[in-house]
Amino acid sequence: MGAVLVTGGAGYIGSHTVKALRSAGRDVVVLDNLAAGHRAAVAGVPLVEAGIADTRAVRDALRRHAVTAVMHFAASASVGESVADPHAYYANNVADTLALLGALRDESVRHLVFSSSAAVYGVPEETPIREGHPTRPINPYGETKLAVERALPHYERAYALAAIRLRYFNASGADPDGTLGEDHRPEHHAIPRAIAAARGGPRFEVFGADYATPDGTCLRDYVHVSDLADAHVLSLAALESGRPARTYNVGTGRPHSVLDVLAAVERVTGRSPARAISARRPGDPPVLHASSERIRSELGWRPRFADLDTIVETAWRWHRAHPGGYADAPTES
Repeated sequence: MGAVLVTGGAGYIGSHTVKALRSAGRDVVVLDNLAAGHRAAVAGVPLVEAGIADTRAVRDALRRHAVTAVMHFAASASVGESVADPHAYYANNVADTLALLGALRDESVRHLVFSSSAAVYGVPEETPIREGHPTRPINPYGETKLAVERALPHYERAYALAAIRLRYFNASGADPDGTLGEDHRPEHHAIPRAIAAARGGPRFEVFGADYATPDGTCLRDYVHVSDLADAHVLSLAALESGRPARTYNVGTGRPHSVLDVLAAVERVTGRSPARAISARRPGDPPVLHASSERIRSELGWRPRFADLDTIVETAWRWHRAHPGGYADAPTES
């Protein structure tokens, strides 16, 4: 087995997956332009500071590190931001990803694990959502992820690039040992925003409290970031053992509302997050939660941190120890 190139590996999910790969004994190299990633998150790991559209840098990294597989995390990932600036999302998530795929073709890389999203489903016809559910995205973020998903089978037929597509639900939490966590600028995710509000930061905005859900707020499936990392390691092992390209949901199957998240943060921190009810955010489906039966039965994946309070506790541990995010972390190799 050769090395694994992790694009966007200095970011939130990418850095946790880098740690999981190294724990599995794999050689890893990270490619990240650090626009959203953090050098401290991959201290001690070879880092190529470049974007995925820099074909020369990508091809050089693939050759120099004898890369045989790629995990692709480098993408823009905010629903609201994608609605406000769709061009940026199509440029980064589609055009730049096609440049990356061209480099993989040119260097004869045969295995790819692609970071996709539950946003490809749009408003679900039934829940929990299974992989065969119709894909009808209602925001540019989901559309860009689906565009790449649809391209991948063609790349496999023409260039023998086999890809597993992982449709995440809501990535959350932090590595249990407290060395890795979530540090986005600005922060869009619910749990860190709720923790910030509990610590005296900006009020937590609840985007819509009039949905047809039990408490009127959106329902989401919160999956721990370390469990997501495990899914990537299992997916790569499956490809390398000759299993076919496949699409998998990665979620717990347990929906939690926005108010559930605020209640969990209050239980864990002992502090009540200040909140305000705002208008619905464009592009938000009322309910998204997964059936992950396929990845459980085919790859043996099991979430280790499925309880919402446990997820929040790991996030709280990270934020309490790193009030300034990765600015508080050492960067030495």
